[in-house]
Amino acid sequence: MLYIVGTPIGNLEDLSIRQAKTLVNSDVILTEDTRSTALLLNKIPHIFPHLPHLSNPPYLLSYYKEKEFEKLSEVIELLEEGKTVSLVSQAGMPIISDPGSLLIQTVIKKNIPFVVIPGPTAFTTAFVYSGFDIKPGKSALIFLGFLPKQLSKLKSRISQISLISQNLPNSVFSFYESPYRINKTLKIINELMPEADICIGRELTKKFEEILRGKAKNLMNKPYKGELTVLLK
Repeated sequence: MLYIVGTPIGNLEDLSIRQAKTLVNSDVILTEDTRSTALLLNKIPHIFPHLPHLSNPPYLLSYYKEKEFEKLSEVIELLEEGKTVSLVSQAGMPIISDPGSLLIQTVIKKNIPFVVIPGPTAFTTAFVYSGFDIKPGKSALIFLGFLPKQLSKLKSRISQISLISQNLPNSVFSFYESPYRINKTLKIINELMPEADICIGRELTKKFEEILRGKAKNLMNKPYKGELTVLLK
């Protein structure tokens, strides 16, 4: 059986007992980052001490975007052998801006069953923090993943956001951004959408979580560290 398992986006205490049970009972865990997953597995006995201790921990199989196609046949073979396989991302829900879509599409075609174990996602957490509102049938929450790195493509994407916001007023756009690129992105937003309201969630659920709100001109040219989730309205 294949399990798609959400994991905490920062604070390991957000792990659910269902997620923990699924992971410790897996034969194989497909993971973007074996180190972070190993840390999570080591924490499970402390978070849920009543769970039975397993003498044979799951095997961690490195499974990131560049390896997704290469590893596909191996994973399908494991599933056809009856192994319990779990897919996790480095943090949050798999598939959302993370590898796994190819695997899901393949198991659907092959009629191999899978179960989704839900968990937190950074952009929905940031949306709640933003205080923004969407009106059903009149506006939307639109998730864009990571914006393009190339300057011309980045400007084009923000122009598209501006056009959509004119045709679908009061919609909220969410994307992930690097602390090394955020100021460049904010400067372009300031040029093309100076009146847009912005909320930036930094290091969500972690010790140094920070929420910043304002116009692009107020938020740009600042030093940023850690993982960033941006909401724009």
